[in-house]
Amino acid sequence: MQDWQIALVMMIGYLVIALVIGIMAGLGRGGSISEYAVAGRTLGFVVTAFLMGGAVFSAFSFLGAPGWAFTQGAPAFYIIVYVAFGIFPWYFIGPKIGKIGKKLNLFTVSDFLNGRFQNKALPILVGILSLLAFIQYLATQMKGMAYIFNMMTEGAVPFWLGALIAYGIVVIYVATGGIRAAAWSDVFQGAVMVVIAWVIGIVVVYQLHGGIGAMFTAINEANPGFLEIGHEGSTMSATAYTTSILVSAIGLLIWPHLFSRSFSSQPITIKRTVLIYPLFALFLFPLLLGGFSAVGVVPVDAVEADEILPYLVSTVMNLPGWLYGLVGAGALAAAMSSADAITHSAALEFTNGVVKTTRKSLKEDKILLLMRVAVIVIGALAYFVTIFGGQGLIALLLGAYGAIVQFAPGIYSALYWKRATAPGVISGLLVGTGINYYYSLAASSTPFDIHAGIVGLIFNLIVLIVVSYLTKPQPEEMARAYVDAH
Repeated sequence: MQDWQIALVMMIGYLVIALVIGIMAGLGRGGSISEYAVAGRTLGFVVTAFLMGGAVFSAFSFLGAPGWAFTQGAPAFYIIVYVAFGIFPWYFIGPKIGKIGKKLNLFTVSDFLNGRFQNKALPILVGILSLLAFIQYLATQMKGMAYIFNMMTEGAVPFWLGALIAYGIVVIYVATGGIRAAAWSDVFQGAVMVVIAWVIGIVVVYQLHGGIGAMFTAINEANPGFLEIGHEGSTMSATAYTTSILVSAIGLLIWPHLFSRSFSSQPITIKRTVLIYPLFALFLFPLLLGGFSAVGVVPVDAVEADEILPYLVSTVMNLPGWLYGLVGAGALAAAMSSADAITHSAALEFTNGVVKTTRKSLKEDKILLLMRVAVIVIGALAYFVTIFGGQGLIALLLGAYGAIVQFAPGIYSALYWKRATAPGVISGLLVGTGINYYYSLAASSTPFDIHAGIVGLIFNLIVLIVVSYLTKPQPEEMARAYVDAH
């Protein structure tokens, strides 16, 4: 067999195992919305940790992160910084959200905000905006899966087919088994990608440069400023770098697929997960090293940035097929461990926020069916963006964070500010989202080089406060149910 055929067999074998684990995890668990959405609120520490870790190890980890290290240099380290620190607020807000969710039988962000502010327009708006951000995020994972299949098989599996195969597996086990299927599949996938990340990162660096120190010395001598932020020769200003970290750190827990883990986990599980979570940032380090190792070895215009790690393994280093098949499996694991949770949560947010709010007479079995159908439909929309969209993985990721971070003022005010009102939250959300998309899609630059999501967040917060003070306050008991929960 040729090397690419060996790699293809290994990747297909990995996908089959992931599918079997996902389906088996969801068997015999009943057909309730509670089980499908939050696994009966009983997920344990190991499963929760890997489910949360899957949000870090995504397609951008094996592809986008090395690509940024290769083309942007030091700015790529923003990934490690925000992963290490973005989880800490969960230690305090997670148990509080979980208690509120259990008392009021909540499953999603739209449920949570509607429970506090009692406004029909709010969950509908959250459901629609979540869908837009999720499709962008899902496209990141699909592009990653497509790149892997295409590169590791030397073009034998075309881009469109690679995305379809891998994501089709995800849709099957998420539609059938819900969050429990995604969670147990992520435990397997997490173990695979952590081991492979370290093995490949170290092998690439030592074979190409003889060591980490020698590699960085050579880069610094050839490209002064490439390993710095905001100085001459660097690729990103200090403001852009800092606000990219900020929007990602604030947005990390606001993503509905991570926010809703507060509903599926016990308080002690949440706190233990927070304490060990920064370790996932360390697992990203060897992947960045892999990207840096290509500097000076591969011409910048020789390959797409997001393809640099598989290009090194399959072309530059000419490693055996079984080894880059292993890399392909690790990259697929990273993409799928995010894609399953994202797809599940996107279906929940849209169904609960939009469909359930507008069709209150629907019975539980109908709602559950709609959630399963939504998984398939949302996957199809993301696939369309993947095939016809032109953005790279990091650009897609940061753009999605800019949109989702606009939920933060509403969520934190629901938890801690009694004077917040529904009109204030809705107005702030609309203004912040509009500004973010304007600067992301229409404007050529942002004020002072601040990330578009942070610009939107600033105006979001101002509008929320002003409009809340100008509108009628909520009944005291309704606000207390959230603010005074411990």
